[in-house]
Amino acid sequence: MPKVKTKRGETFESLLRRFNRKIMLSGKMLQAKKIRFKQEEKNKRALRDSALRRKKITEKQEYLLKIGKLKEEDLRKRGRGGKRR
Repeated sequence: MPKVKTKRGETFESLLRRFNRKIMLSGKMLQAKKIRFKQEEKNKRALRDSALRRKKITEKQEYLLKIGKLKEEDLRKRGRGGKRR
């Protein structure tokens, strides 16, 4: 982390400007922006489990539609995770 000391008679705004310039030159902001939304890749088992879970949910919804316990309108109204919008 870059350090900046106040000079005699320096305003806070100019100190902040110098600090921001040092951070930009150090490359820390660029690095932080690059990894900001990085997600760890899932392993094979986690990918398989999530695919099986999605498949099971879809099959259950299709079954409920077939027997008439669920309407297509209800499926459209629901978002991810089964919560109402």
